[in-house]
Amino acid sequence: MRADARHGRLDWERDGRDWPNRAASGFVQAGGLRWHVQSFDSAGDAPTVLLLHGTGAATHSWRGLAPRLAESWRVLAPDLPGHGFTDLPDARGLSLPGMAEAVAGLLAATATRPDLIVGHSAGAAIAARLVLDGHAAPRGLVGLNPAFLPFGGLPGQLFSPAARWLGGLSAAPKLFARLGESPAVLDRLLRGTGSEIGDEGRRGYATLVANPGHVAGALGMMANWDLRPLERDLPRLPCPLLMIVGARDTTVPPEQAYRVQRRVPGSTVETLAGLGHLAHEERPDQVAARISAFMARLGIAAAPTRG
Repeated sequence: MRADARHGRLDWERDGRDWPNRAASGFVQAGGLRWHVQSFDSAGDAPTVLLLHGTGAATHSWRGLAPRLAESWRVLAPDLPGHGFTDLPDARGLSLPGMAEAVAGLLAATATRPDLIVGHSAGAAIAARLVLDGHAAPRGLVGLNPAFLPFGGLPGQLFSPAARWLGGLSAAPKLFARLGESPAVLDRLLRGTGSEIGDEGRRGYATLVANPGHVAGALGMMANWDLRPLERDLPRLPCPLLMIVGARDTTVPPEQAYRVQRRVPGSTVETLAGLGHLAHEERPDQVAARISAFMARLGIAAAPTRG
């Protein structure tokens, strides 16, 4: 039985009717999964930016940033396996190496060779694994509030076993989705990021957290991840790394980025004052400007301005 068959998944015609940037959406078969992908094509033969969202999110997370980047570059943004409108794989497919391999399959199916990869939170870890394992060779990598390192201390001792236990309970996704239907629960989840996002973003997360299939993907991802190999391998990252962090991030402490900077030669950290873990949703203009400046430093030329 497919993992999808055990959990109610989001339906595009029903749940995606007002999905942000719906006109950019399409579906692609790759690696045994049906992927929801948003593609924004800039004028001309533009370089390509790949956007990878974090745990529990989906393409709606890029609703403000993707169109801004698409003014100068081609942009590709998938819902990760088990998230949003993309199929739920087995446990191996929700591990960090498994998700990197799955994204590599999507890139092959769409003939995409990204010049820059931008990953938010856990999406940054997937991006780094993708590059380190030789699945992609971008000219640069951007981590937005990146989750590159394992939780330390007591949280690290408790989080992984708890996530694995919850991920193994067949009733857990339905229970969490039922809780997610409460506006108060959603408010607490969003406040816990240190960010303040608008109504459109909140509606997107409300759709996601109330869906058992999406919750199963997020729980399965957390249960099957081990960041220790990535922590070991990061110093040999073969391309420049820029980490953009919100100073108010209460999900991944900004200090993590500075720890990574000390380990990864040539990496840099830029801090956005007053913003939290969802900084790219709060101020997509600021984040787009930082990414554009980084691409300029790498010599990645933008397409000619439209019109």
